[in-house]
Amino acid sequence: MPEAPGTWRCPKCGMAGRVTLANELCLFLQEPQRVLVGSGLIVPRAHRPTLFDLDADEWAATHSLLRQARELLDGLHRPQGYNVGWNVGATAGQEIFHAHLHVIPRFEDEPLAGKGIRYWLKQPGNARPG
Repeated sequence: MPEAPGTWRCPKCGMAGRVTLANELCLFLQEPQRVLVGSGLIVPRAHRPTLFDLDADEWAATHSLLRQARELLDGLHRPQGYNVGWNVGATAGQEIFHAHLHVIPRFEDEPLAGKGIRYWLKQPGNARPG
């Protein structure tokens, strides 16, 4: 069920964004980014606090929208790679408690090209005592 780009807001938590792509159960939200060109979030339409709260249909809809988002971003920006991931819980960096999948195009000419999601986690200053 594609819809015209517009804005969307979760009535329960206030999560909001500009709709770029949509299907019956999920939305691909984007905002103008100065640093992460083309990045966006895939969110369920229904309020779900974390990815662990998605049902099987929402998982399938998320996957379908992820493939569509990649096709769109490949056509618009021609990235050489992607980071795709979830933050679950405050300790893991989740700031908005509405499930959202980060879709981040990556480019060879970035200063941190080649540094993936785990790069920050592997830093010596992040070592857990014990």
